[in-house]
Amino acid sequence: MHTPTSTTASHAPVTSSPASSFPLSNTSPARLAAITLVALAALLLAGFIAPKWLVSLGTIALANGLVSLGILIMMRSGVVPFGQGLVFAAGGYAAALAFNKMGITDVLGLSLLGGVSGLLVAAPFAPLLARYRGIFFAMLTLALSMVMYGVLVKTEALGGSDGFNVSQPTLFGMKAPQGQSQLLLWCVTASISCVLAALVRVYCDSRRGLLSMAVRENELRVEYLGQSVVNIVAWNYVIAAVLGGVGGALSVMALGHIDPNFSYWTTSGEFVFVAILAGHQSVIAILAGSFLLELVRSFSSAYFPNTWQFALGLFLLLVIRFLPNGLGSLADRFKPKRGGSPQAGAQPESPSKVKA
Repeated sequence: MHTPTSTTASHAPVTSSPASSFPLSNTSPARLAAITLVALAALLLAGFIAPKWLVSLGTIALANGLVSLGILIMMRSGVVPFGQGLVFAAGGYAAALAFNKMGITDVLGLSLLGGVSGLLVAAPFAPLLARYRGIFFAMLTLALSMVMYGVLVKTEALGGSDGFNVSQPTLFGMKAPQGQSQLLLWCVTASISCVLAALVRVYCDSRRGLLSMAVRENELRVEYLGQSVVNIVAWNYVIAAVLGGVGGALSVMALGHIDPNFSYWTTSGEFVFVAILAGHQSVIAILAGSFLLELVRSFSSAYFPNTWQFALGLFLLLVIRFLPNGLGSLADRFKPKRGGSPQAGAQPESPSKVKA
């Protein structure tokens, strides 16, 4: 069952560019900064004009979307973690305990603490998990998440199966005006999400990010280039853990409560659900897919209280049927095709080498 990278690498030649599978193209720093600022301004403005229930829903969606961003990074290297509830719960419980036991109420400090907690929990397992692929990697991460769930349920000091509540956070020591705490949390969550999404985009376009795609295509060739496949996958797992921890801390503050279900397998499955729903096309699609999931679940629960899971599953089937590459593929349909005819003497690529 132990499958080191040197033995699991595909010996088949790489017949298509990895970018064809993950079309995250390079973007200049100035353009990326401009897109991030415009997106942040739009989100902040939406928070002031949207109803409170939608702001609350959007805050939870952005927090959960950060966890799915980590899954996006892992999927670029060819593995899918089914146990991100481990770091999600670690970040959430760390923030909640710091709030209630240590008196740390600043939302930025709690978010940072959540990310550090996710890092500390995941780092010891990263070298081991990085040696596995496929179903073995998925099941090992899921097992770790369920071990965390069992520990949390049995630990009365952490609230047991009921968990415990968290009060309203502050920002730089200041509390939000009466009735504006949700808006404050939305603004902070939107800011953190935009910054981290931009950093994820930078990482995906970096040397290590591009090597991650090469690992997915052909591990053996990456080793021939002198790069450690285990090291790349391990670092991706750690980065995904930091994102998951931050998302967990923000979710706790948005919900005002935490319980062991943060680490349950269904919670981890929802993060993978979002990654499949959004596809690998862009980081924006991940956050949009997370919001769409929360929206569908909210309305399904309201109008179909006994069968909302069926409605959610049907929605995912429709997306897979009509958008097999996810919501992010919609952007490619509206991109203008590159003009120009092939150069003289150039041979067209064999259809057998083009991925569907």
